[in-house]
Amino acid sequence: MEIYQTEIRLKPRSRGFHLITDEIISQFSEIEDFGFGMLNIFIKHTSAGLAINENADPTVREDFESHFNKMVPENQPYYKHTTEGPDDMPAHIKTTLTGNSLQIPITHGTLNLGTWQGIYLCEHRNNGGSRKLVLTAYGE
Repeated sequence: MEIYQTEIRLKPRSRGFHLITDEIISQFSEIEDFGFGMLNIFIKHTSAGLAINENADPTVREDFESHFNKMVPENQPYYKHTTEGPDDMPAHIKTTLTGNSLQIPITHGTLNLGTWQGIYLCEHRNNGGSRKLVLTAYGE
């Protein structure tokens, strides 16, 4: 079994759901070395998450952002963790909902995603800055 691990830094993005599939692949060419295996992606942040979903129609990502903002609104009187701004505590809650890691099969040197699937950075802060991902590929 072969194992590769690296840490990459994503470019800063505004709040929202952003496709990052190509950015991951371009920074981790070792995926091509596997006939079959798995890629684990882990985000090292508590106010941004990861997801796999629709990669073709950008309105899907807009609808996710709208729904998450209604589901987890800012400025709620019961939030105690407020020193980093009104988007911080909601960002932590949203990250718990989206999750912080993904497992994706590797087949014949490529990510074995469905036709309409892409990897999302779920940026829940207004100005989250650059995000770090740990990528671990293992297999044959």
